[in-house]
Amino acid sequence: MTQKWQIRADSAVTSGDSIVTGGWIADSGRPAFSILEPRNQTIPVLVSVPHAGRDYPPSILENMRDPAYACLKLEDRYVDRLAEEVVRLTGAAMIVSHAPRAMLDLNRARDDVDWGMFSGTHGQEGRHSQSNRRARSGLGLVPRRLPGSGEIWRKHLSREDLDARIEGIHRPYHLAASRRLERIRDEWGAALLLDIHSMPPLKRSYGQERVPRLVIGDRFGASCHGSLASRALDYLDVQGWSAAHNRPYSGGFMLDHHSAPGRGLHAMQLEICRSTYLDGNLNEPGAGLEPMAKLVSGLLRDLGAETARLGQGGQLAQAAE
Repeated sequence: MTQKWQIRADSAVTSGDSIVTGGWIADSGRPAFSILEPRNQTIPVLVSVPHAGRDYPPSILENMRDPAYACLKLEDRYVDRLAEEVVRLTGAAMIVSHAPRAMLDLNRARDDVDWGMFSGTHGQEGRHSQSNRRARSGLGLVPRRLPGSGEIWRKHLSREDLDARIEGIHRPYHLAASRRLERIRDEWGAALLLDIHSMPPLKRSYGQERVPRLVIGDRFGASCHGSLASRALDYLDVQGWSAAHNRPYSGGFMLDHHSAPGRGLHAMQLEICRSTYLDGNLNEPGAGLEPMAKLVSGLLRDLGAETARLGQGGQLAQAAE
């Protein structure tokens, strides 16, 4: 049965902060995403959490071959809880998806589609190109397969479902993020998008003294000013945490779509090892969540200060011209 989405925006106010919601998940009582806008934003940063959504419509779960396994593997498990604490401690803004990655991956381009998953695609089945290279690995706009598990879905999805998810979740999420970033940039002279994800524990690579517990991604220098990545890595080193730069994660569509350093729009991805804030089964929030939130809060304050400095420099340069 085809799922229907309607695009709507509601608003509520709590503790002096504005929560704006947009998009809609079929068969769910929650919106596709929310934006937390502090009354007095103290740093020029928007935190994005695109992969932690846990609102699964029944029809989605019914079509999964192994929903418990697939949901656990696809989610950035409870990293939204960590991010919520971070923005509470720092005064940053946040956009967070409630729609699960199984329905639609917000860190993929709209054309990064494995057409073989869908019926009614009018001869597009099996068509792949450079634009949908992620889909060929099984993790495109709508994930198709997982390592160790195989195919996620019992039957083909419909093209109407895909279109509805794009219009009800993907398009409004990225439009809202873009608008918020531009507002921050206009106020501060520069803005930073920090796209927060979680990763499974990494294995030690040849020559590494310590296994990285965090990974800073900046699309190999393309998505933000170099001083931001340097500051992030320096901060984590001083705090005693092992971190990697761009390997194995350099960022995805969120950074490609929302960064324009020449126009004061910077974007960085932060991958956090799940073992640092979840329990021993990597399933539920653990004792490490609060300490990790404090670590990331300090990082965010450092990055916010550097972004503000970049913005001031940009404004001074424009004034000189």
